[in-house]
Amino acid sequence: MIEYLLANMWQLWAVLAVLGLIIELTSGDFFIMCIAIGAAGAAVVAPFTSIYVHLIVFSVVTLLCLWQVRPFALRYLRGKAPNRLSNADALIGRKGRVTETIQAQGSGYVALDGDRWKAVAADDTAIAEGSLVRVISRESTILTVELDN
Repeated sequence: MIEYLLANMWQLWAVLAVLGLIIELTSGDFFIMCIAIGAAGAAVVAPFTSIYVHLIVFSVVTLLCLWQVRPFALRYLRGKAPNRLSNADALIGRKGRVTETIQAQGSGYVALDGDRWKAVAADDTAIAEGSLVRVISRESTILTVELDN
């Protein structure tokens, strides 16, 4: 069994490369892509060399990709935006609709992208249900909103 695996190691490297490409689709960070490229390099040399050479090629190609290709690819893919917001920070500036009246000096709820968020008014005034609001800041899971004119 082990002799078969060693003789057909290129298939394992190819599977690792394909899995890396699939996983990269979910992350988009080009980190797993570098590992997949390293595995593809090892798959190319695997039929002709020993497993030690496979591992060296995999390591060197992966590290070169992480060091040389990844920074260039991230700059190209993300553009020149210095701060890329993600998760809850990306909500700032977005518009939503009040689903439960925001009480004066109290809280209510806002629907935003299909999610329901607890919200307070920026100026501590009441905001009626159905009003359009814009998110101006976030504290933990509570949004601070203002009326959107």
